[in-house]
Amino acid sequence: MTPVARIAMWSGPRTLSTALMYSFGNRPDTIVVDEPLYGYYLAATGIDHPGRDEILASMPTDWQTVIGQLAYGPVPEGSSVYYGKHMTHHLLPEVDRAQLAGLRHAFLIRDPRRLLASYARVRHAPTLEDLGLPQQAEIFAAFGGPVIDAADLAARPRSTLDALCGARAITLDPARLPWPAGPKPYDGVWGRHWCARVWESAGFSAGSGPGRSGVVPTSTWSSSCSTRPVAAHGAR
Repeated sequence: MTPVARIAMWSGPRTLSTALMYSFGNRPDTIVVDEPLYGYYLAATGIDHPGRDEILASMPTDWQTVIGQLAYGPVPEGSSVYYGKHMTHHLLPEVDRAQLAGLRHAFLIRDPRRLLASYARVRHAPTLEDLGLPQQAEIFAAFGGPVIDAADLAARPRSTLDALCGARAITLDPARLPWPAGPKPYDGVWGRHWCARVWESAGFSAGSGPGRSGVVPTSTWSSSCSTRPVAAHGAR
């Protein structure tokens, strides 16, 4: 029996991560899970995000249960890919990184200046911790894996997806594009707060993209200037 490809896709916010999840979710051989560590992150930090109570009620809040299911848990018969969309800032220090060894890691990055400008529209003065770039570089250093740029994904989706699947030993499937517009059954319950734009999309287009770069406020860029070497590390 061919082993299940247990993919952990690590990214920050505003990077086409939901659109990328939709492309995998459109494959008939794939099970996807949307930000499975989000409930743990909210419970552990006490941060107040939109829909916090609903999120906490919808998913496990201990990281051991989440990672155990992702790395070793059963999947439905006929599934050959188990795709996890992860926000790297959800990976708090207490999570035992050794428990991630059972996953095939991959990384989605974006020019940090564009990332900051986009995220600043939904959260005033975002911090380095909001973006999760140090954790992304840490996981890359520990496990390696393919790195794809959101700009390449938007401009050349099919060839970028082909390269990603080849690097993680996943068969190519033309069903990945396009996907049907609208909410998906596997969306996290927070989708209505964050995903209105990508719900309008059916592929990697202007409708699913993270938006124009805009102008980064001086205070935001100054407080997050250390994202530059972290991003460079992750892209090597």
